[in-house]
Amino acid sequence: MAHHAQRALEDLRHKRELARVGGGIKKQEAIRASGRGTARDRIGMLLDADSFVEIDAFATHRTDDHNMFLHKTLGDGVVTGHGTIDGRRVYCFAQDFSVHGGSMGEMHAKKIAKIVEMAERVKAPIIAMWDGGGQRAHDGIASLGGTGELLDRLVQCSGRIPVISLVLGPVVGVSALAATLADFTILGEEHGQLFLSSPLETPEVIQGEIDAEGLGGANLHASRSGIACLIAEDEVDACELATLLLSYLPDHNDAEPPFVPTDDPIERLNSDLESFVPDNPNKPYDMVHVVKEVVDDGEFLELFEAYADNIIIGFARLNGQTIGVVGNQPKVLAGCLDIDASVKAARFIRTCDAFNIPLVTFEDVPGFLPGVVQEWGGIIRHGAKLLFAYAEATVPKLTLVTRKAYGGAYLAMSCKHLRSDYNVAWPTAELAVMGAEGAVNIIHRREIQEALDDQKEIVRAELVDSYKRKFGDPYVAARNGWLDDVIEPQESRLRLCRALSILKSKREWSPPKKHGNIPL
Repeated sequence: MAHHAQRALEDLRHKRELARVGGGIKKQEAIRASGRGTARDRIGMLLDADSFVEIDAFATHRTDDHNMFLHKTLGDGVVTGHGTIDGRRVYCFAQDFSVHGGSMGEMHAKKIAKIVEMAERVKAPIIAMWDGGGQRAHDGIASLGGTGELLDRLVQCSGRIPVISLVLGPVVGVSALAATLADFTILGEEHGQLFLSSPLETPEVIQGEIDAEGLGGANLHASRSGIACLIAEDEVDACELATLLLSYLPDHNDAEPPFVPTDDPIERLNSDLESFVPDNPNKPYDMVHVVKEVVDDGEFLELFEAYADNIIIGFARLNGQTIGVVGNQPKVLAGCLDIDASVKAARFIRTCDAFNIPLVTFEDVPGFLPGVVQEWGGIIRHGAKLLFAYAEATVPKLTLVTRKAYGGAYLAMSCKHLRSDYNVAWPTAELAVMGAEGAVNIIHRREIQEALDDQKEIVRAELVDSYKRKFGDPYVAARNGWLDDVIEPQESRLRLCRALSILKSKREWSPPKKHGNIPL
């Protein structure tokens, strides 16, 4: 009996070793030589030392009617399990490119679906590391069946637990859809690629008009498609970015985001802001500077920095509490809202709302971007997404108007009428239907036309000053209760911290319904 037990232990160790080497030592060494890590290397980079507990190490594919599958590889090309990051429990998986190019067969997909379902049950975040060539053709429709289960599990997790995808190699087909169902998608700069259709089947690549990197590389998805929220320099950086993102997020939708004590006092005055914003409403400035001046320790994790950069989004903290930041960027398109900016901000707002993260809006917006391209592209529908997201959100909502808030864009950017909780403005702010010059040209067109030629500009200037006093002054909005206060710029941090502190207990009830019908 003792001999039998010894043989069983040896057999177990042998199988574990086979699972560890995946597609073989030579293939793993070739992957490392290319500058990429193996699945287990990556999990080691991500998790706390010795915290990983593997699940389904002995799972194998169920197809044996093809020569390449006569040898069943333990694990079927994906390493799944759980561990900790800075002591916080997480579930994770990493595709193994050494096994059939990381392609997703039936059991491969079912392994991932199982770990995702386990994460949802225990309400722990998921970190997904993707590096695979799409669905495994040799498994036939069974691979699509397993993938379908995985997609369903990922959708069920949405809004319940944070899901972060790291794309560290080429990811093709439905696997790319699965990767981008995450709340946040990080691509490796050198090797991270996403394609719905294989480059081998794309006419522009076949004809030499563009290469694979130009079709689905990291920089393309960061600047053009808006899929990559962050770009990692290498795989270690990707894991560090995922850890940083996770530090702002709760474990699940019923939990509060992590509180991080700070030595940055809430009474710290923002004297630099007194003269930072130009008096000229048409002169640009960097809203990121305003955000960093206000938040704890000047730390702001900006997301989608290269995409729709006329609006900024990201995470920061106020008095130790996580906040989601949304801000117009006056140095790009004057801070106008366009299609991409509206969609970018709307999704971020809904993400913050799902995970109990208060929203702080830094507003300086002249309106929606005009033009045929925008109108034909559906700016009405896409702009409505932003308005819908703000109105739907039940987390604390704070808004600071730094310079101007005009027209429909004023309404869309977390105004008091959409149940924002705390709205303040600097004394130089203008809240109006449109800028004074444009309004005067419409309202007083006849008066200006009838004035003598040498008096037209004088008359126009007087009318503009009069309009600003009557309608553009922030005290007009304050008198109507649409601003809670007009504050000195140097008090911005103090006021926002105090407001956020009192809003911690906010609870908002709405009539039961399945869900709203956002204009997608």
